[in-house]
Amino acid sequence: MSKLYRLILVVLASLITVIIPVSAESQVTVVSDATLVDVPLSQAQAAGLPTVPIANDRGLLLGGIGSDLYHTPGAASDEFWAVTDRGPNSEVTVGDEVRYTALTPEFTPTIVHLKIANGVATPIKYVPIITASGKPVTGLPNIDGPDPLFWNATATEKLAFNPNGLDVEGLVRTKNGEFWIVEEYRPSLVRISAAGKVLARYVPKGVSLVGADYPVIEALPAAYAQRKGNRGFEGMTISKDEKTIFIVLQSPLSAPDKNTGDRSRTTRIVKFDIPTATVTGEYVYRQEISTEFNPRPKMKQTEMKLSGVAAIDGETLLVLERTDWAFAVYRVNLTAATNIAGSVWSNQNGPTSLEFFAEPTDVNVVPVAKSLLFHSSKLSNMPEKVEGLTIVDNTTLAIANDNDFDVGTIDANGNNVGIGKKCRVIILSVPDITK
Repeated sequence: MSKLYRLILVVLASLITVIIPVSAESQVTVVSDATLVDVPLSQAQAAGLPTVPIANDRGLLLGGIGSDLYHTPGAASDEFWAVTDRGPNSEVTVGDEVRYTALTPEFTPTIVHLKIANGVATPIKYVPIITASGKPVTGLPNIDGPDPLFWNATATEKLAFNPNGLDVEGLVRTKNGEFWIVEEYRPSLVRISAAGKVLARYVPKGVSLVGADYPVIEALPAAYAQRKGNRGFEGMTISKDEKTIFIVLQSPLSAPDKNTGDRSRTTRIVKFDIPTATVTGEYVYRQEISTEFNPRPKMKQTEMKLSGVAAIDGETLLVLERTDWAFAVYRVNLTAATNIAGSVWSNQNGPTSLEFFAEPTDVNVVPVAKSLLFHSSKLSNMPEKVEGLTIVDNTTLAIANDNDFDVGTIDANGNNVGIGKKCRVIILSVPDITK
């Protein structure tokens, strides 16, 4: 090979280096991976709510805390707030009937303050969610439909519906120590005191919760009462000035019916103004095509879900989109999207709902702009059901998984034999999210 030819190759190589940028995905790396320490579920509840003990925790450990994760701006980088969902549940077949069981119906959804050190996530404070009179809200469904009635652990006794019950999936903490959560049942947005007491629950217009032991306010779009079963509000975030809350709906609404919702890729982001307690924005988010996002046998579009959201600024968000086996984080901008708040698409579900159309642009509705930050396929040893997402700083994110309380096999006595699935908090280094 001549010297001239070698020189040409060197020059070409340098040009290629300049022309081809390093992908953002290749710059995402795992900084740390911490596993939740084993805490018996009865011990966790006793620490935060000693007046309502769990008599038999069925061998269950504290879990489900990856339902959401929040890092308070300016707080220590090794401390986070997390929240459980409604609690451990399972299914039992009795004859031809599938019965949904609450393994520990005394359990109440709990906010947990975590400290991360040496690969371990340790609870340092428990804040159980309670009603205005101090009763546990519990995780039991509110009313009949679209959620099923629950039974006890052995599926021999029906449990009553509870208008106070919450299936918590999203969390933020404000500078004054209060919390806001979102939950799946109605779906609703809930303001909670620093001590865990529900101050107000905002529900879709037209929804009634007779007997609730706290203020219930009809402030959200009526269409959300048509949320898919077990697919309500799944993630939330708050603006830096703490005046605006952003909420993601996990799945397309069952509008006008379940079959339409199951086929749809159209879900929504809600913008809630705290000072006026009103919805000021509602935007369409288009989910990815499931078979392309997570190629697996028999993958259905209903496997796609939105589970986490974190605010960069007033118009730019990070959104965690997932199946149970894979996830991706997208940078989303609302600026050019159509605000459908107050429109027919927001207030009712007619035969031609927004979910009915293959493309929202068919009816002049522009979805939010989204671009991929990274996909979990570019990382190794990621857990299933990653649901929590929070910003630590401009180049650091944290994610967490929901381990479903490690519910495995339920024996004839209603006790759990887990499979060893743990909750994890994973810190990621990412390219500057503000650029």
